[in-house]
Amino acid sequence: MQKVVKTHDLIMEKMPKLVQLTTKLKPYANTSKNAKKYQTVIQNLKSSNQSMMNWMQDFGKRFTADEMFKEKALSKQKLVWIAEENVKIQALSKQVDCSIAMAEELLQNK
Repeated sequence: MQKVVKTHDLIMEKMPKLVQLTTKLKPYANTSKNAKKYQTVIQNLKSSNQSMMNWMQDFGKRFTADEMFKEKALSKQKLVWIAEENVKIQALSKQVDCSIAMAEELLQNK
């Protein structure tokens, strides 16, 4: 649980950057002759943000606050679930990092 929550926290620190990059890219998406490229990267940023929101909602349905924050013991079923959630949050972390990297590269090469 601690690993999942820590990864969640690290991703949450990046959420404002997703919004900032989207804001920086929008003018280029509207005026550039390569608008499609900018629109694609913006969509990736928005998708990463939405994926995080969806993951948090789904995670909150599976686990209680005491389990998340007070280290309450997990049942056998929830131990299976936490392993699943760890895989999901690791993939989500990569998705967020990739979308940020793509946006930053596009801005550098504009």
